[in-house]
Amino acid sequence: MDNKLQQNNQFSPVIAVVGHVDHGKTSLLDAIRNTSVASGEHGGITQKIGASQVEVDHEGKKRFITLIDTPGHAAFSSMRGRGARAADIGLLVVSLADGVKPQTKESIELLKNAQIPYIVVFTKADLPNTIPEKVKQELLRENVMLEGYGGSIPYIEVSSVSGKNIKELLELILLSFDMIDNTRSDLNSSASLEAIIIESKLDPKTGSKATIIIKNGTISLRDEIICEGVLGKVKSLQNDKGVSKQSATIGEAVEVLGFEKVPPVGGVVYKKGQEKKQEQKVTTNVPQISQNLTPEQLFMDEKTNSLSLILCADTQGSLEAITQSLSPEIVIVLEKTGDISEADVLLAKSTGAILLGFNIRLRPEVVRLAQTEKILMKTYRVIYELIDEVHDVMEGKRLQGIDEELGKAKILATFPFEKQTVLGIKVLEGRIAKGDKMKLIHENDHIGDATIASLRQGKQPLSKVEVGAEAGIIITPQLDITIGDMVISYR
Repeated sequence: MDNKLQQNNQFSPVIAVVGHVDHGKTSLLDAIRNTSVASGEHGGITQKIGASQVEVDHEGKKRFITLIDTPGHAAFSSMRGRGARAADIGLLVVSLADGVKPQTKESIELLKNAQIPYIVVFTKADLPNTIPEKVKQELLRENVMLEGYGGSIPYIEVSSVSGKNIKELLELILLSFDMIDNTRSDLNSSASLEAIIIESKLDPKTGSKATIIIKNGTISLRDEIICEGVLGKVKSLQNDKGVSKQSATIGEAVEVLGFEKVPPVGGVVYKKGQEKKQEQKVTTNVPQISQNLTPEQLFMDEKTNSLSLILCADTQGSLEAITQSLSPEIVIVLEKTGDISEADVLLAKSTGAILLGFNIRLRPEVVRLAQTEKILMKTYRVIYELIDEVHDVMEGKRLQGIDEELGKAKILATFPFEKQTVLGIKVLEGRIAKGDKMKLIHENDHIGDATIASLRQGKQPLSKVEVGAEAGIIITPQLDITIGDMVISYR
């Protein structure tokens, strides 16, 4: 083994797991963790830091693999892309039961754009009636050139249920990592620190936290660090098992406590004084109120189709995925990590915004205040449910500005009745009903609007008359009527 491969063996490969939702990524990660030789950790609680590390017995030596837990729904495309950029190798997960899906194609593009090698992992190999050859042909049509099919991309069929080929997959990952012969020769645990933030949040008890993947160098307790202008001093380092560490080096994922503010997801962490010039820019505080809003935009205007939101999420990555998936017409008054507070409720009241939370808790006192102030507030556990409901609300607001025509009638005569005027009409289209809003049209000109206060046929009061019927109506307020004018009822 040459010096480069020996050097690579010192570090953990970082693996981004990408693919279509419901193709078995979570089950695959669980199966990999349960297959690792660290059997004493089986059944233990894995911390939610966005990444995990497993131990593998490889050729008689203990090796480690770091897995980035990239989410699978379409809304997380930016997070999957970031995961691929932070990684050494990608795992493209494709279900043998479902084949290539839209997010599979998206993930292929992300891996290609990241310019990292990847392995195709065919999941659900235990299911009957799967046709692996058909799925492979679908990948070939997406220019994923598999080994044995005119290309060099390795693939493997696995089952998270039976454990088939899980150990073999880990061996393949390490083999692929050891064969990497570009950009790896400069790796050195003594080099300047470079780490990528894959998750960040504001913990109400402990402060700003960030999960980092170390790409070069070493981070240690009490190090002074910087990420895009956000300063910090390392107070603690924890791995995915919740174990505190004195230091971490290349390929490891750790949660860092000590940033003065929540640093941006995707930012690069350096030791203070060693940062690159392009990183020396100041970021805005999180949470923040958008600085681009006019006073008019901060308030709901029922005459427009705008919708104002206050978003509170568990992590910065979740916030980013949500905001990037929302319509540009939506005004984000405030976005922040952490639980909804009383101040957020009062801000929602003053700006006419809806309060939405993702993966957070609602304190009883906040709920009571929202009820008292009549603020619409809702929390979600599934991100695409939040996005779908916001889109539904936006569609409803668009329809508010559209009149639905219910019926059309022609005025045939007018009759005085108790200081009012009865309009004799004939229904030409649809129906005319008591209580309808109506427009009066004279020679294609809109004369005015009124409400149908009374509807009769002879002396018989009615609630509705259909097309072809004649009736008498009284409207309020009274309008300047001409025989032959049109009445259009609408909502």
